[in-house]
Amino acid sequence: MAAAEGVELRLLGEWLSPYCIRVKQALAVKGVAGYEYVEEDLEHKSELLLSSNPVHGKVPVLIHRGAPVCESLVIVQYVDEAWAGPAILPSDPYERSRARFWAAYIDDKVSFSSGPPFVLSNLP
Repeated sequence: MAAAEGVELRLLGEWLSPYCIRVKQALAVKGVAGYEYVEEDLEHKSELLLSSNPVHGKVPVLIHRGAPVCESLVIVQYVDEAWAGPAILPSDPYERSRARFWAAYIDDKVSFSSGPPFVLSNLP
């Protein structure tokens, strides 16, 4: 499905992806509702996805004013900095580092591709 031209904010995603859900939650925390969501068929990736994330060709990708931002944790940090509203990450540097540690830990240790979604099979 081709996205409309001139849209200021667009999210390329896949409905079941926990990484896309993470980005949707960040947008919701900030109160950002006026964006276009583009569902991607990951078996037949769109030209928009491939041109927006040429390194990995993965979702999520947030396209803000024509500039793509890739990788869910990077997108969450971008959303936190680009929009006013409640902070997503703590203001204290130590607490912010802890939040980033646990987000990275979950990404590294929880395998979403080795079984049914949301199964925490790789935790110690």
